[in-house]
Amino acid sequence: MKKKKVGIFIIAYNAVDHLIETISRIPKETYDQVEEIFVIDDCSQDNTYYAALGYKHEHKIDKLTVHRNQVNHGYGGNQKVGYLYAMDRGLDVVALVHGDGQYAPEKLPDLLEPLVNGEADMVFGSRMCRKGEALRGGMPLYKYFGNRVLTTIQNRLSGMNLSEYHSGYRLYSMDALRQVPFTNFTDTWHFDTEIILALAERDMRIVERPIPTYYGDEICHVNGIPYALHCIETTFRFYNHRKHNKLMFPGTLEIPAQTQQKIAVM
Repeated sequence: MKKKKVGIFIIAYNAVDHLIETISRIPKETYDQVEEIFVIDDCSQDNTYYAALGYKHEHKIDKLTVHRNQVNHGYGGNQKVGYLYAMDRGLDVVALVHGDGQYAPEKLPDLLEPLVNGEADMVFGSRMCRKGEALRGGMPLYKYFGNRVLTTIQNRLSGMNLSEYHSGYRLYSMDALRQVPFTNFTDTWHFDTEIILALAERDMRIVERPIPTYYGDEICHVNGIPYALHCIETTFRFYNHRKHNKLMFPGTLEIPAQTQQKIAVM
C-alpha cells in the first residue's frame, strides 16, 4: 500500500499563550511521519503568528510552516483555508489540532492509525467514549450536560450513533473532503456539524477514538446558546432531507474565486 502523505493543520486564534507548547507536544513518531505541520493564524489580535514564526526559526523546524489570514475568516472559514491548502500540497490525510492545546497532540499516533491504514474516512477524537472521563478531566457540568443533550438530539435526527458531535479533534482523508462541498458551509462554529453530516449522507466511514478531556485557562470563543441552536437547526434540516431521500449537501467540492483569493493572501 502506498505511503500516505500526512499533514497536521494547527488552527489558531489568539493562542499566543498555548501555541508553542501545543506544537512541542507533537510526538516524535508523528513528527517523523508527517510531511508538514502548518499553522494558520486567523488574524489574531495578539502575537500568535510571530510566536509561531519565532519558534520555527529558533528550533530550525523545516516541517513547520506558519501562515496568517489578513482578515478573520471565523472558525469554519479558517478550516476551509486549511483544507484547501492541504489539497494544494498534495496531502492524503490532514489532522486538525487546536492551537490552544485543549486537544492532546499526544493522541495523534492513535488517531492517525485508521486513516493511514485506509480503515476510515474521518476519525473523531471523542471525550465521551469512556463514561465519566470528561467530568474527571474538568469539563464543566453545564457543558457536559449540554453536550449530552445536544448529542442525543442530533443522533435521533441524523440516525447516527456518535458518542458526541462537539469535539474539535478531527482527522480527515482528503479524498473524502473532495467529495463534500465544504467551501459552501458556514464560516462559524457549526461548520463542524455540517461536515459530519455531509460525510454521513455519503456513507463515509467515521471512526471514533477516545481522547482525554482538558480544561485550563484557554479562552473559549464559542457562544454556547446560538451554537446549540444552529447545530439543532442544521441537523433537523438534514433529517428532513433524508426523509425525502435528498442530499442536504449535494455536489462535490468546488473552489469559488473568493476562496482562491483567501488562500492567496496568507
